[in-house]
Amino acid sequence: MSFSLSQENLQQLISLCQDAGQAIMAIYQRSEGFSIDAKADNSPLTEADLAAHKLLEQGLIALTADIPVLSEESESPDFATRKSWSRYWIVDPLDGTKEFIKRSGEFTVNVALIENGVPVMGVVHVPALSITYGAINQPASAEHGAWKHEADKTTSIKVRSLPADTAVAVVASRNHGAEEVVALLDRIGATLGPAETTSMGSSLKLCLVAEGKADLYPRLAPTCEWDTAAAQAVVEAAGGQVVDDQLAVLRYNQKDSLLNPHFYVIGDTDYEWQRILKS
Repeated sequence: MSFSLSQENLQQLISLCQDAGQAIMAIYQRSEGFSIDAKADNSPLTEADLAAHKLLEQGLIALTADIPVLSEESESPDFATRKSWSRYWIVDPLDGTKEFIKRSGEFTVNVALIENGVPVMGVVHVPALSITYGAINQPASAEHGAWKHEADKTTSIKVRSLPADTAVAVVASRNHGAEEVVALLDRIGATLGPAETTSMGSSLKLCLVAEGKADLYPRLAPTCEWDTAAAQAVVEAAGGQVVDDQLAVLRYNQKDSLLNPHFYVIGDTDYEWQRILKS
């Protein structure tokens, strides 16, 4: 039977991501610490990244042997191969490795199912907080929606309308693109009034927009497709959008490079964001 966009299969994916989170936390909580290496691009790689990658890759192959898996920690096929994929898994086993090393707790496990460039199912698991976001992003289906799982409680989540009487909430990266974000905040201030800003790591920022705790996340620094796909599924299923710097919706596996353009995550899609974002 082919893998369907159902609650049953979403729960299977959530369980797999939570298992990866447990493997990460076992290393994170070690009193003797953990090994840290450097990749070719000088970004850090820990044994937790590799442990989660192995578990997720094996689990996804067992779940859907016919669907290719593209992981940050595996060798990426060239575009000539990838462009033939109408459906594939994209995985960031440990998003926010720098936060993991700093022990901030702001790191996630990200897995998304891509169909024809669209993230149609996604899970973002936050191991240190025992929170999991899950989504089925298929508007024509009764299964469509985004949820937050915390302890024994599952809550449907939605983006919020741009507040009329409170400050716009902007969430930003702690480590990247600060100068450009400051300029954007100045434009927001001139149009909507001073914004409330929060900085944090990993794909948690997109999920804050999805659950209505933030209105905008500008990412004006490099990311890769595995950094955003799972959380984009959550954002879109919750009613928001992830758009590039020309305000076109971000899509996947469309080019040779796996780098994303600069992008914005917006909650209230009815607001004319182009007045600010394209200034």
